[in-house]
Amino acid sequence: MKILNVSAECFPVAKVGGLADVVGALPKYQNKMGVTSEVVMPFYANSFAEGRNFKTIFKDHLKLGKLHFDFEVLVPEEPLEFPVYLVRIPGLLDRSEVYSYEDDTERFLAFQIAVLEWVLSMKERPSVIHAHDHHAGFIAFLMSHARKYAALKEIPTVLTIHNAQYQGQFGYDKLRYFPEFDLDKIGLIDWDGAINPLATGIKCSWRVTTVSPSYLEELKSEGKGLENLITNESSKFSGILNGIDSEVWNPATDELLVKNYSNKTQTE
Repeated sequence: MKILNVSAECFPVAKVGGLADVVGALPKYQNKMGVTSEVVMPFYANSFAEGRNFKTIFKDHLKLGKLHFDFEVLVPEEPLEFPVYLVRIPGLLDRSEVYSYEDDTERFLAFQIAVLEWVLSMKERPSVIHAHDHHAGFIAFLMSHARKYAALKEIPTVLTIHNAQYQGQFGYDKLRYFPEFDLDKIGLIDWDGAINPLATGIKCSWRVTTVSPSYLEELKSEGKGLENLITNESSKFSGILNGIDSEVWNPATDELLVKNYSNKTQTE
């Protein structure tokens, strides 16, 4: 089995919050279990990229309406603990910060389109595509309903909701950015009168997970406007408790601590 994780963050490449920790640990341990698990994420001009060499494995061109972008998929020449692929879109994704730009809608929609262009070109495609949070929320919709990606519609998709506080909503004036799809399916991208990538992912993914069983229950009553949708789609939901990567979060070896300790350390 080959799993491709699609995420805006992944430790140690780029980290804003817990999303990066999960995406940086899950594939590592899946690979140890014998599953081929990989990550594709944006290329940022951050400290990870500085002074590091990369190899280009794929190049292509994408359109957002009348906007045109060249892009490439890179891999670090010095490998990480699991395969990580970086989508570089000059002038759009390759910035120092992950979020909080006025054109984040364009940035992450272009990222998702670039990922699908790359997957479409593969001789051996993933067995499962695992999207994380709203930044990858359109993956399942585009695979199922965009004409260009019809060859991908039978690949199972999973969406994990790490934080429903952020849903990535935007107005219909940006509908022009989408690849061609059957407009009879437009209701799948709509929630409360706006285009909502997180709601879209919930509607279109084969399965949806949350970061714990209790968070799933919380979302049914405090889902930032998605309560009814989550309840209606509950048959495809699972709450799976996130653990921690004890190889990273280990007080006995953590170099950021003033003094290391373990459960065997004696206090003075």
